[in-house]
Amino acid sequence: MTRSVRSRSRMLRMTVALLTASVAAMPFMAPPAHAQFGGIVYDPTNYAQNLLTATRSLQQINNQITSLQNEATGLINQARNLTSLPFSSLQQLQQSVQRTQQLLGEAQRIAYNVQNIDQAFRTTYGDASISASDQQLVTGARERWQNTVGGLQDAMRVQAGVVGNIDTNRTQMSALVGQSQGATGALQATQAGNQLLALQAQQLADLTAVVAANGRAQSLSEAERSAAAEQGREQRRRFLTPGAGYQPGNARMFPNGN
Repeated sequence: MTRSVRSRSRMLRMTVALLTASVAAMPFMAPPAHAQFGGIVYDPTNYAQNLLTATRSLQQINNQITSLQNEATGLINQARNLTSLPFSSLQQLQQSVQRTQQLLGEAQRIAYNVQNIDQAFRTTYGDASISASDQQLVTGARERWQNTVGGLQDAMRVQAGVVGNIDTNRTQMSALVGQSQGATGALQATQAGNQLLALQAQQLADLTAVVAANGRAQSLSEAERSAAAEQGREQRRRFLTPGAGYQPGNARMFPNGN
């Protein structure tokens, strides 16, 4: 190969290399906004708007789902708040009150009745009658003593009944406190609290019964003491009142007159 041929070959290779570099250095031209790819028109602006609309729709759906979840939770809470307490101590409390009332109703002799009390104080506990015989005075004193003993016995029976209710009250109180602490809603807590108040009312009723029975026994004892003092004055008056004295008369030692 001659020098001229080699020179032209070198020149040709250099020209090809320059052309390749120039093409590589040319800037990339983006397709137009409405470029077509295989017959499909691509609009970037429309695509972006569609994407934003889809995002907003998805966000709205998520918000609706969250709202429905909150409403469901609210309904569940309302259902819990409206759930009734599956425990009632009313029957036991009523039975305790009935036992105490029964004991009060079994009061001996003078009952808890205003008319009976007024009648007894007009007769048995009234002023000692001047015209009454000694036997009648003794009978009245014995009747008053029996009333006092009966009142004391009644008071002790009521006390025993109230003491017997303590164990039942303790059991009910423990159960109600447990129900209150384990309440699933406001209604159950309220109902447990109401039953605890009912238990307190029953205990107050027992306390009232004890006070009434003790007061009755004490009143009978005081009334007996007052009546005994009045009867004592009447008996003393009779003892000190001068009688007819000794009247002399004929006495026979032997019935046949010998």
